[in-house]
Amino acid sequence: MLTLAHGGSPGPWILFLPLVWAVAAGGVVTVVRRAVRRGRGVPWRGADAHPAADSPIAVLGRRFAAGEIDEDEYWRRLSVLDEQFGRAAGSGAR
Repeated sequence: MLTLAHGGSPGPWILFLPLVWAVAAGGVVTVVRRAVRRGRGVPWRGADAHPAADSPIAVLGRRFAAGEIDEDEYWRRLSVLDEQFGRAAGSGAR
């Protein structure tokens, strides 16, 4: 039996271990990149971080931005919505 210690050569198997490490590193990079891309939607901040597009608070914000209601009216209605829907629904608007 020839071994490296007795003058044998490693043969083509010498490339196998670096190839395994390269595949493992590539897999880690791929998983991290996909997690970062999916993280742009920021699911871990919770659903209440931003109001839904058709929520009453979002509609109120759009009306205020369009100039349909003034600031006093905006804050008055927002306080009513906070009472109805709770603090979590109003946190994205402030």
